[in-house]
Amino acid sequence: MKDKFFWGAATSSHQVEGNNTNQWSKWEKEKSGRACDHYHLFEEDFKIAKSLGHNAHRFSIEWSRIEPEENKFDEKEIKHYQKVIDSLREKNIEPFVTLWHWTLPLWLPEKGGFARKNSIDYFARYVEKIVSSIEGVKFWITINEPDVYASKSYLVGDWPPQKQNIFLAWRVIKNLIKAHKRAYEIIKEINPGLQVGIAKHNIYFEAYKNKLFNRFLKKGADWVWNYYILNKIGSYQDFIGLNYYLHNRINWGFNKNENLKVSDLGWELYPEGIYYCLKELQKYKKPIYITENGLADAKDKNRAWYIKEIIKNIFKAKKEGIDVHGYLHWSLLDNFEWDKGFWPRFGLVEVDYKTLKRKIRPSALEYKKIIEKLT
Repeated sequence: MKDKFFWGAATSSHQVEGNNTNQWSKWEKEKSGRACDHYHLFEEDFKIAKSLGHNAHRFSIEWSRIEPEENKFDEKEIKHYQKVIDSLREKNIEPFVTLWHWTLPLWLPEKGGFARKNSIDYFARYVEKIVSSIEGVKFWITINEPDVYASKSYLVGDWPPQKQNIFLAWRVIKNLIKAHKRAYEIIKEINPGLQVGIAKHNIYFEAYKNKLFNRFLKKGADWVWNYYILNKIGSYQDFIGLNYYLHNRINWGFNKNENLKVSDLGWELYPEGIYYCLKELQKYKKPIYITENGLADAKDKNRAWYIKEIIKNIFKAKKEGIDVHGYLHWSLLDNFEWDKGFWPRFGLVEVDYKTLKRKIRPSALEYKKIIEKLT
């Protein structure tokens, strides 16, 4: 057998579980409702993942279930997530567990959410409760894409609480950095052997034709978007979780992409970009796991090609000495795509939202063949 590499897919609680009550479910334009009902059907879904050759799975714990009222923890819900982890372990699937994937319990936004400094203490209390209560997890991801959350919720204003204030967005980023550091320390105090990281959304900014002005814009964009958070958390991470979706060609301005192939959301499909993102992360000298990468593709016309090309570029980087150890495709299931609702289809597995029937897409079987070939 070749060196250990984690193959699998990812989900997040609010997008797949169903019947959540949090600040997002109170706001959303299209109601997530029962979503995929993964909360009750996780065993079926993990059997599918196992049949597809997956040996790892990333999911998130829903804070609003664990602490529906301030400082009142629901032990029944903690036991539920323990069952989820046990189910994965029984199938020899490594759990990568995200502690916070954007949704907040109802009481926290009333206190200002992550725009307030005391949110760090609330998050720390939640982290300590979960990590000290749950067994069978080696890999903990503290926060999913803090930069995206701050941007969409406090700068652009598309997501709750729909603020448009650059100073608030900056404050949220700073508080999330501190929250991650505190969580890292807490988890290490509980068990120094646990691996702790963050899921960071990086864009491949390309300085087209390497022109001086384009390189100048790339350097600034990289610093603001790709590296500020990673630089700040420094030694407070055992690994880097890379979420890669976007390429941005800079040619005397941003977004000068050719868009030869695009997803259903209009995002350019540029698989070679993941190679450059991995190369740029080499300076941190940390193990890297691809914690998200995928595309909205309802007709499944580009997914198999895209996965193949993505993995080819990952292993190109790996052969050049980049310390990458896993690929988790987004997503295992079609799911509720935040402010877009249900129409974008990211899943390796198609979900009929009326009947909740699961159907494996052809691209998932092609992914399985790649796993078998490289394992």
